[in-house]
Amino acid sequence: MSQANVVSYLSEQKQTSDKELAKEWEIMEEFYNEKLWNELTIKLSSFVKNPKIQNEKALMQLYSNFISTFETKINPFGLVEILSVIIAHMKDKKEAIAFIEKLKDKVKICDEAVWMCKVLQGQIYLEFLDDKEATKKIIEDLKDILEEAGNVTPVHGKYYLLASAYYRLIGQHADYYRCSLQFLGCSIESFPKSEWPDQAFFLGLAALLGEGVYNIGELLAHPIIDSLRGTENEWLIELLHAFNSGDIAKFEEMKPIWSSINDLKVQEVKLRQKISLLCLMEMTFKRAANNRTITFTEIANETRLPLKEVELLIMKALAQGLVRGAIDQVAGVVNMTWVQPRVLNRDQVSNMAKTLDTWIQSITSMEQLIETRAAEILTN
Repeated sequence: MSQANVVSYLSEQKQTSDKELAKEWEIMEEFYNEKLWNELTIKLSSFVKNPKIQNEKALMQLYSNFISTFETKINPFGLVEILSVIIAHMKDKKEAIAFIEKLKDKVKICDEAVWMCKVLQGQIYLEFLDDKEATKKIIEDLKDILEEAGNVTPVHGKYYLLASAYYRLIGQHADYYRCSLQFLGCSIESFPKSEWPDQAFFLGLAALLGEGVYNIGELLAHPIIDSLRGTENEWLIELLHAFNSGDIAKFEEMKPIWSSINDLKVQEVKLRQKISLLCLMEMTFKRAANNRTITFTEIANETRLPLKEVELLIMKALAQGLVRGAIDQVAGVVNMTWVQPRVLNRDQVSNMAKTLDTWIQSITSMEQLIETRAAEILTN
């Protein structure tokens, strides 16, 4: 587009009866004429979100008549952020995909801009075109790249949001749980608080149902979980605490509540297996390092499992790396040497402090014993 056409377009836009919009156009024209590309980028970033121009026709005209004439002169990532608003209003989503493909070539000098383009395509594939394979490919292509980026970029939060939405849709609870927590770690400040209760609820279910998810304390320590208080799903906080501490009695007591959620009801066997493993971990954690020989009978009583199933439970815990130790079948005991680290609640931290106190007292007693015996040896 020629300079004359740009001037004509800007002049036409300034004639709007809306004084606020007219003033915005005047400012952008000034930045354009002065070639203040950074200032123009910042102004456009807010202008494209103006409620008065939120339609495909107006936004596409803004791009084709104005932005396209200087798009190679402004920050590539800033350009993608501006155009992402325009892309969101494109009714033909296949056309939107093609538009982003062309955009990727224009911003290829900036890795973050290219990553952002891929995430935008993934969102369209997932939300509008129901193309899960294309979405999966984008998620897998970007996973290692973003993990090796060295620092958190503005793309990370949007990527984890896309990945969590995909994993939730296909029912991969563990991956959804991890990606959602990573998304919150990147974007908690910008995530609307009105959406916190729903996000907390889905995260809670994923923590319970996710294969290999045993660090439930990580979620309980996150401020988003408190958004469930005062809602109809407040009970989920109590259930998560029960799992985190391996409280099987509380789990069974709450069955009339949690079984009303079909996803939990149909997975009751797996839930019982998980809380039994967490119970075993808690039993190991509570014991002093020099007192971790646990009888099968003790485990059966705590987990409420038949005695004949205890050894299988211990073997599962060992196989999954939740604990380390050795089984003595003849004596009917397991000698635990290690338990997987977890995010601890206050009660667990208190128990750990007591264990440390006991350990310190043992060391002090040993020191005193050595001093006494040493004096006897020296005097003799």
